[in-house]
This record gives sequence, C-alpha cells and structure tokens, in this order.
Amino acid sequence: MMPLPPAIADWFARKGWAPRRHQLDMLAAAQAGRHTLLSAPTGAGKTLAGFLPVLADLAQSPRDGLHTIYVSPLKALATDVQRNLLLPIAEIGLDIDVETRTGDTSSDAKKRQRTAPPHILLTTPESLSLLLSYPEAPRMLAGLQSVIIDEIHAFGTTKRGDQLSLALARLQSLAPGVRRVGLSATIADPESWAAWLAPHGEAADVTIVTGDPGADPDIEIMVIDDRIPWAGHAGRWAARAVMRRIEAARLAIVFVNTRAIAELVLRDLWAENDHSLPIGIHHGSLAPEARRKVEAAMASGRLRAIVATSSLDLGIDWGDVDLVIQMGAPKGASRLLQRTGRANHRMDEASRALIVPGNRFEYLEAMAARDAVAAGELDPDGFRPGGLDVLAQHVLGVAVAGPFMAEALYAEVASAAPYAGLTRAVFDQVIDLVATGGYALRAYDRYARLVEAAPGQWRLAHPRLGAQYRLNAGTIVEAVTMNIVFGNGSSPGGRRLGQVEEWFAGQLRVGDSFQFAGLVLEVTGSNGADIHVKLGRGTPKVPVYAGGRMPMTTNLAVRVRQLLHDPGRWHDMPPDVREWLELQQLRSRLPGPDDVLVETFPRDGRWFMVIYGFAGRPALQTLGMLLTQRMEAAGAAPLGFVASDYVVAAWSLNEVTDPLALLRPDVLEDELSAWLAASPFLRRAFREVAIIGGLVERTQPGVHKSGRAMSVSSDLIYDVLRRHEPAHLLLGAAWTDARYKLTDLERLAALLEEASRAMVHVRLPFVSPLAVPVLLTIGRESVGEDANAALLIEAEALIAEAMNIPGQVPGTAVR
Repeated sequence: MMPLPPAIADWFARKGWAPRRHQLDMLAAAQAGRHTLLSAPTGAGKTLAGFLPVLADLAQSPRDGLHTIYVSPLKALATDVQRNLLLPIAEIGLDIDVETRTGDTSSDAKKRQRTAPPHILLTTPESLSLLLSYPEAPRMLAGLQSVIIDEIHAFGTTKRGDQLSLALARLQSLAPGVRRVGLSATIADPESWAAWLAPHGEAADVTIVTGDPGADPDIEIMVIDDRIPWAGHAGRWAARAVMRRIEAARLAIVFVNTRAIAELVLRDLWAENDHSLPIGIHHGSLAPEARRKVEAAMASGRLRAIVATSSLDLGIDWGDVDLVIQMGAPKGASRLLQRTGRANHRMDEASRALIVPGNRFEYLEAMAARDAVAAGELDPDGFRPGGLDVLAQHVLGVAVAGPFMAEALYAEVASAAPYAGLTRAVFDQVIDLVATGGYALRAYDRYARLVEAAPGQWRLAHPRLGAQYRLNAGTIVEAVTMNIVFGNGSSPGGRRLGQVEEWFAGQLRVGDSFQFAGLVLEVTGSNGADIHVKLGRGTPKVPVYAGGRMPMTTNLAVRVRQLLHDPGRWHDMPPDVREWLELQQLRSRLPGPDDVLVETFPRDGRWFMVIYGFAGRPALQTLGMLLTQRMEAAGAAPLGFVASDYVVAAWSLNEVTDPLALLRPDVLEDELSAWLAASPFLRRAFREVAIIGGLVERTQPGVHKSGRAMSVSSDLIYDVLRRHEPAHLLLGAAWTDARYKLTDLERLAALLEEASRAMVHVRLPFVSPLAVPVLLTIGRESVGEDANAALLIEAEALIAEAMNIPGQVPGTAVR
C-alpha cells in the first residue's frame, strides 16, 4: 500500500492522531481500484475513511473537474458532511472545492455546477437523478473517479434505493472506471449489501472492510418501583422520571417511533419540566425552516433535549449528546444501535441509551433488543425486486438527457442489482408505458412522452417534457396533507407551522383544539389546503394525528418468544412482569418458540379469541381483517378486533370452537386480493405508483397540485384501468406495494403456515394474564354494524379476573 501523502500524514501528526486500520484499508482498496463497502461502528471515522482516498488522490494529482460524488439520505447530512470536510481540507492546505447539490441549492449554483463542477459534490439520490437528466451530464461526469454512498442501509430496501441503484448504473455507463463506495454502521449481512452495491450484483467485485469494534453501548431499561404498566405505549407513564434523566444529562435526544407520539411526549415532558429547561421537537411534518431552527439550536448547545422521530436517526454529529432515550420499544436491534450511536459519537466511548417500555410486552421487546445488540445480531434487510414505477421514471429521465437505444438501456438497467431479474419483455412494457400510458390511456396525448425515432431508438416526444420531468421526479410521495397556519384566513401570510394528514384535518371543526409542534392549537377556520389556527388552552379535544407505526422485526420477535419460553431469564425481570408470566404458565400456557398459541374465553356476554402471532402490527392487523371475514362466514358474528406487534384479539357473539379452520393458509392470496380490492389500501398504493410512474403530475410550471387534486386524478385513472386494462403495469405495481408494504404478506403467510403445523388452542373460562394488555386497548377498531357497541372493559376488573381468582384451574388444551 502506498503511504499517505506527506501533507495528510503531517495533518494526522499535528492532531496527535493516527489513521485507524479500516481507514488505511479503505485507502489500499482505492489504490487497487476496487469497489468497497465499509462496515464500522458509529464514531469510527467512517466519513473520513470514505473520503481519505479522495483527498489522497487529489493531494498527489491535483486536477480540475468532478472527482467524487457523495450521496446522502438526508439534505441535512450532506450539509453536515460539507462542514466537517472543509475543515480538514483547509487544515491540510489542499486546493479542493466541495459543494452541495440538493433541493436547497439555488438554481444558479446548480447551473454553474453543470459547466464548472467542484472536485467533490455532496448530493441526494433525487438530486443525482435530476443531474443525470441534463445533456451536459456525460461531459461533466466523464472523469468521475468515485461515488460514496453514506448510510447505505437507509437505501437498499426502498424505492429511493431503486432510484439510486439505477443512477449508479447510469454513472457506470458514463464513467466506466468509477468506483462505488458504501458506508454503514448497521448492516447485518455485508455480502448481500456488497452484491447490491456492485455492478451486475457481483459481490466478489467489492472489497468488504470491517472496522474494529468500538466500546460496547450502555443500554438501560427503565423500571420504576419494580413495576411496568399493563398497557400503554411510548413510555409516557414515565415522563417525570425521564425528565429527571434529562436534567442530569448535558444534551439528550428523546426518540419516539411516530410523529404523533413526538407531540404527546413533548407535552408530557413540559408538564414535568420544573426547571423550564429548553426542549425542542424535530419531525418530518414540521416546516423546513422550523427544523433548521431546531437543528441550529441543538448544534450550538442551546437545547437540553430534543424529542425526535427517525428524522435524527442518521449520522449527523449533533453536538454534545451524552444520552439517548428511546420512548417505547425500539422495534429493531439495528434501529436501537443506530439511535444509541447518536450519544457520545466517538468510537472509544460507550454510548448511553435508556429504553422506556410502554407496557409489559414492550419490556420483553426491550430486553430482546438489548440482548441482540450485545450479541452483535442486527436485523437482516429484506431486499426485493426493483419497482417498475421507479424504472418508468428513470426511463423518462434518460430520454430527457437525450435519445437512447432500448437494447443498451436494458443492459444498463439489468446491471443494477434490484433489476437483475428484469426480463426484456417487462422492460419493453415499461417503455410502452412511458411512451403511451398503456393500452387504456394511449388515446390521450398527455401520456405520450416518448416516440420511436428509429427501430429501437427512443426520444422525448416534446422538449417541454424535460421541464415537467424535473418538476416531478422523485420517489418520496407524501401523504395528502393540509397546512397548519396561524391566523383566521381573512388576511394572507400567516406563519406556517407545518402539515397534518388530510384525513386528520377532516375531523377538525372550528373551535376544536389539537396539539402540534408542541403547542395546543385551536381551529379558527379553513381555506383550501390551509387550516387556520390560534393558540389554544388546556387539554386538546381531538387526539393528535397518528403518523406511521414501525413493526417489530422478525429477529426481535424470535427473541421475545425465546424469553417467554426461558424461565431462567425471568429473574432478570421486574417482579410484576415475572409474576405475570408465572401466572400465565399456571392458568393457561405460554407461547412456544415454534408454535402458535390461540386462547378462547367468554367475558361479558362475548367470546374472545386471542392469537399470539408475534408477526408485527401490519401482518396482525391484516390478519384481524381476514379473521373477521372468516368468522362472519362461519356464523360467529364478529364484533371487532384489535392488533399489536405481538397479538391479535377478535371478539364475537358466538364462540369460535375451531380456530384452526380460521387460520387456513391455502386461501390467503384469494381472500387478501378480494379484501384489498374492496379497501382503500389499493387506491392509496396506486396513487403512489401513478405519481412515481408519471401518470399523475405533482407539479406543473407555476402550479403545485394539492394532495386532494392528485388523489382525484389518480382515482380517475385507477377506475379507468380497473375497468378497461386490469393487467396494466402500474396496477400490478400497486398490488405488489399494497400486499407487501401495507399488509406485510410475507410475515402473515409464514404465521399461517406455522399455525397449520403447530397451533395450540387453549379454551379458558376467563381472560388469561397474557391477554390483558391487548384487551385493555379494545375500542380503537371495530367492524360491522355493531361498531358502536365496542366493549368498554374496566381495567382493574379485567386485571383482577386474570391475576387474582382463587382456586382457578388451568384452561383446557383443545389442540
């Protein structure tokens, strides 16, 4: 290996540092011309390891032109890297230009970059794809030496990853010698990621560099007075104790799993903030200027805590954070490790994290996550075939840059790992979709975007389509939202606080109050896409908007089941959790690691069926919908169901005597298809693929469509295609998204297969201890005409029945 250039070696010496082994390994791989994947713990200097070969090359061989593109999942991360990269460049004395190119970059700067690019360009997948759509791209990128993908784990299994993979394939065609470099701290299977990173999916072409392990994280689970609540979520019961931990820390990040919970937790903490410490909030629904204000306050040390969602998960160095608090279960070992790494962002110092479980099942999940991190067991990533809607957008972007030959573009696309299995026939269907909109839409000129200029050669149908493409490109489709604006609507220009989902806004009436951005707001009126508000008082009347839920990973589910089945671990648990499991074992049985426990019991004139599936909330939510359909057909007269990550419970007027018949896996596909067709899920999924695939435009010159307008447009196209072209390419893409992303079909199918092999049915005369947490949540979801008769179960009575009945005999195992 060649030594470090003297200027860089001197810089390390002046700092009193020495390059780490993995940083030198990255340099050696670059000098050998190898694609490289670095897996190293948080704080190990991954960013410097990625850029060290770039700095060394430019120090030894200074030259003009674009040398390296750095791709980040966040605009803020690109800006942070620029700041942290410019300092060593200046200290070393290198003449290297570093610039960002994101949605926040001015149009003048972007135009200049296309003709006079910097040495290093920091960007995002969206901005990279847009850059590739310009005719100047081949000349600008011809001398490109490397592309660095930071936080690569944030891309590979998403549509943004599909977009990035296609962009990498395009870069490789324009600059055949370009090296690909991936960086991450939380990948479970480096070989799989190497295949995703490599051209043509050839993992052997990628050198995998592994960093030395850092200090083990210090992860604590909060328990107060040896007790954990029966039910609840997000750890809100412990707000006072959490506030005391914040007081003792220099700077804490309080992570939650949804935007809605972020607002509730901030409110809870303020209520316990006896010393009026400055606490902020950060999530994706806040206006960009509000997020930047909070980020600046955090980086400058003006905050003591910030409540955040996944918007702060990734590797930005946010100042002197010394404590991470996870409110509620983390849902995955990789996510817990990523978030824990935000504290003491240095390799040789232990990061401190505190998990605050919301209930007893979440306590078990917290234990499982801590065990997994200690064992170095991260969550595997579910790679999937690339989306055809993303491919359609990419094909149009290639045409915007200039004419292309279909055969050459097919070969290029197939070199991207997500599209390695793409057949030429399906690729030609994508070309036809971009050219005509498909059979049912080809009569409409607006969908004619490509023309075949010569056999196999395609070009843009009209130059104006280039501008339209650039206004609408991207794979992130926001939920239909409405703006929250201070004022009464009579005068324009009120301060915009952010956005809420349209379905939530539809519940609000003048005079209603709700919580947003840490404030209680009262609705004063609405106008188009704006909800006008003023500051309210007291407790909000309307619950905060919901936000997404993250399901528990399969790995954690396995570990939770092992904890339930291992009495030797129960002594590590609080006394009330240990008693809960012991009484469940005495009065019913515990779910095994390789079976599916189903309990049935009567209560208050209804019959309950509780299935311990541990398959994550999306899968169990879908199972609940299918169960009620099957129960209706079987004459059980279902009244409703409720699902969590661990359990689905359904209740009915009549007893279910044969649960196994309701869990048949053989008709799952047909029933799920019928249910999806009748549900709003498929329309929601189609709206997304129609926007990404270009059938629905988000923006036209001078006009930005509202979410409502886009929904109307996509619904009209959906109805036309369902009626006249049910085999349309994007309808198929919508089915795929709905079945796997919204319903988690794979985990549901695995659960039903397991039930068919090893279901255990226990018929009880009373509610079991393990069923109490899920029954305490009843009332949130119901089906059928009896929705208004949802059960109201008084918590103390329910717990007493499950835990304190003297002389109770165990239930009867039916199967």
